[in-house]
Amino acid sequence: MGGTALISDMHGNAAALRAVLADIKDKGADRIVCLGDVVGYGPEPLECIDLVAEHCEWTLLGNHDYAVLYEPTNFNPAAESSSYWTRAQLDNESDVEKRSARYRFLGHLRVRYVDPKLGNGKPVLAVHGSPRRPVNEYIFPDDAIHAVDKMRNIFDLVDGYAVVGHSHVPGVFTNEPEFYPPDEVGEGKVYKFIEGEKAVINVGAVGQPRDHDPRASYAIMYEDRVQFHRVEYNIDETAEKIRRIPELSNWLADRLYEGR
Repeated sequence: MGGTALISDMHGNAAALRAVLADIKDKGADRIVCLGDVVGYGPEPLECIDLVAEHCEWTLLGNHDYAVLYEPTNFNPAAESSSYWTRAQLDNESDVEKRSARYRFLGHLRVRYVDPKLGNGKPVLAVHGSPRRPVNEYIFPDDAIHAVDKMRNIFDLVDGYAVVGHSHVPGVFTNEPEFYPPDEVGEGKVYKFIEGEKAVINVGAVGQPRDHDPRASYAIMYEDRVQFHRVEYNIDETAEKIRRIPELSNWLADRLYEGR
């Protein structure tokens, strides 16, 4: 089928990431790119780093990746604790080459990238958060209604299309402004591009969905369309691993079952 698979927000959930990578392979995507937050929250950050480094053509810096490298800023207690625990896992790696490679990978993540291979003939801007604040700013579905000035400022920075993650809620923002979840974009959860439009596409989260669907979320982008996909994975596997780690809140396990 071709196309570029867009993944984001693995958050240390290796079971979800492995399931998504297998689904992408089955669907025949030409390549995979990652919009950030490889780590944070989940129990297997090292495996997620290794898998993303192996399979993704390029990867962006997410706020949780930044937190592990530097400091967690404006994080709730569960997120902050998980950041420090994740850093400890990186530091405690006994294999010096693996430890150095993982830190080197995180330290070289891009903040933003204009990919000439995406979209319908126009380069596509890729960021983790928003075109305005690429690492930390959320774009929420109700911003299309309640934050019109914010959306106008964001779309002023978009020339055609942008792809984002961060909110963990998949869908398409248009500069009407409007937000369309995957079930409303078109048959087969396919959004077909329109000549002259502007759109910001959120691919959702692999490792911690928050749209009340616990299945892992990702998208494949083609020249003329983007298609959203959901993948079931073994939530029990990840949840039990979280519960066995004292530094990770049990709430991080519970939320996986509800997609919130």
